[in-house]
This record gives sequence, structure tokens and C-alpha cells, in this order.
Amino acid sequence: MTQPSTPAGAVPGTTPRPELWKPILLRSAVALVFGAVTVFWTSPSVEVMGWAGGLYLLAAGVVSLQAIPAAGFARNSAPGKLLSAAGSALAGAGVAVILLHSDLLFGVIAALGLGVAGVLELACGLRHRGWHVLARDWIASGAIGIGTAVLLPFFINLGAHALLGVAGGGAIISGVLWVLSGLTLRHDARAGAVKP
Repeated sequence: MTQPSTPAGAVPGTTPRPELWKPILLRSAVALVFGAVTVFWTSPSVEVMGWAGGLYLLAAGVVSLQAIPAAGFARNSAPGKLLSAAGSALAGAGVAVILLHSDLLFGVIAALGLGVAGVLELACGLRHRGWHVLARDWIASGAIGIGTAVLLPFFINLGAHALLGVAGGGAIISGVLWVLSGLTLRHDARAGAVKP
């Protein structure tokens, strides 16, 4: 999914840093750990759902915010603002879900956080398609977030296990996407360091 590290026509001042792979792999680890928890926890309570889902959203938001400078964007630039808003939406939803434990609130708040973050990532990816190394990944991740957000409300009446299953399914898909992206970026960074 990831494009070459310096595509033709890149806008000056938006070159990703060589260590971009680190926050990307951290983001994938957060998603995959949450996905594994949702797969192996057979009968979670509402409190477990709130804590697990909330910590996942909070961690994903914080890691997303940390990745902005590594992606080559200033926080006050247009793409920096979009990505900051996406990370903040995830983190804010995470805090709310940790504090408020109910199937309805989890379904609504998590859907809002994932949906807003997904729309913003999708917009950033579409806007920077063709010249930023993460554009395709933001498009795919945004679509996964939007899809998960759309599905969550339909599973509210089925309880914590179903809600965690939907959220965890989206997390696993995005985690695999981000691990592939991070490994590609790591390979490109090493290859770039070897070239004279």
C-alpha cells in the first residue's frame, strides 16, 4: 500500500522523516493487541468493553498524534490540523468510553470517534494522494474507520461481545494495513541509509 518514500512531485517541507516507521508500527501494534483481546475474550462485561475499547481508542489517538511530525507535517499546517483532529477524535472517544459504561454509549461514542477520524484521514489521504508516502494508507484506514463506525450502531442490542467483535474486526484489518506500511517504511529507510 505504501508508496515510494520520495514520490515525484513531492511538496517541499512535507518529506517524511526516516523514523516514520516507528509510530506506524506502534499504531499497528495497538490495533492488533486490541483485536486479539476482542477475539479471545469470550464473554466480556460492559465494564471490560468500556475499558478495552476506551484504552484502544485513546492509545490509537495518541499514537496518531505522535505520527504527525514524523510524517513531515507541522501541526498548524492544513494536513497537520486534519490529522490532529482525527487523533483527537479517537482519544476523546476513548476517554468517554472509559468513563461511561453502557452498550448504547459505547456503540454511539466509539462510532462517532471512529467515523470522524475515518473521514478526516480519508480526506487527508485523498488530498495528498500521489505525493505523500502515507496517502494510500490514510485512504484505506479512513475507509476502515468509517465502515466500522457505520456497523457499530447495528450491534448495540447484541451486547458487549458483538460490539467488541465489530470494533476488534476493524482494528485487526487496520492493524494489518499499518504493519505492512510500517515494515515497508522501515525497509525504505534502511535502503535509503545504505545508498551513498
